[in-house]
Amino acid sequence: MHSALEPMHIPDGFLSSAVALLGWGLAIILLGAALRQTRRQLGERQVPVMGVLAAFIFAAQAVNFPVAAGTSGHLIGAALAAIALGPWAAVLVMTAVVAVQALLFQDGGLIVMGWNLVNMAGLAVLGGYASYRGVLRLVGGHRGGRLAAAFAAAWVSVEVGAVATAVELAASGTTTLSFGLPAMASVHALIGLGEGVITVGALALLLTARPEILREAETSSGQGAAHLAIGGLLLALVVALAAPWGSTSPDGLNAVAEALEFSHQARSLGSGLFPGYQFPGLDHPAAATLVAVGLGTLIVFSVAVLAGRGLRPRTAK
Repeated sequence: MHSALEPMHIPDGFLSSAVALLGWGLAIILLGAALRQTRRQLGERQVPVMGVLAAFIFAAQAVNFPVAAGTSGHLIGAALAAIALGPWAAVLVMTAVVAVQALLFQDGGLIVMGWNLVNMAGLAVLGGYASYRGVLRLVGGHRGGRLAAAFAAAWVSVEVGAVATAVELAASGTTTLSFGLPAMASVHALIGLGEGVITVGALALLLTARPEILREAETSSGQGAAHLAIGGLLLALVVALAAPWGSTSPDGLNAVAEALEFSHQARSLGSGLFPGYQFPGLDHPAAATLVAVGLGTLIVFSVAVLAGRGLRPRTAK
């Protein structure tokens, strides 16, 4: 058990100002496209699903699992969100998660948040979804085929984000591509296996308990939607209980930063309300982590649901 969760996303200081600015430009374009597409496509049943997935992904990202050679990984969740919601709503779910982590928990830099959004809410979502659809066409849409496609999509989503990060670090002069790319790709290839297992488990649960979520033609409303939201949020809070007992080893990016000796470049521009995923004023580290991650889960759920309600087409309202 550890006293505070290590930052999981690119911190300020790892990327140059010019590269960071480019990232914000691409992130704005990505979010603009996602907002337009989601406003056209979002169904009523998807609003509670957005909240549930955002909450689950936030909570699961706070639980690091061990990987080889003293390295840990954590769920990204981009492929899972894309499979359950489609790519554009998934972009908004991941945006809610990344933004809350940066603004409230000091996880991921504010200047470089554009690239954290592009990597996790953009490339990981779109790459994972494209892989899922491609594999599904090859193996068929039966249960086993869906689970196999989900595993492949999850692995690809992690690897795409890792490769993109390596390119961004090299473009910033933080490390060279010849060192950074193999290091990021290899460690995240292992992390992607864990991502695949978690994604398959979550998708298997959806296929068993709520298969209609994965059918675009069906909707759920009223009492059914309320039950889904409450049950899913409770599940996310249960996952959050594991946060203080995750692996204490550095995650993929931090492990590479230490190995290639640029970890000292990390900077923090703000403290956030819950820095290090710790609730201020609580002396017991595990309790402080539990309260902070639990509150974050509720906040992310609310942000995603409010965004979904605001984006539903007027005819759906």
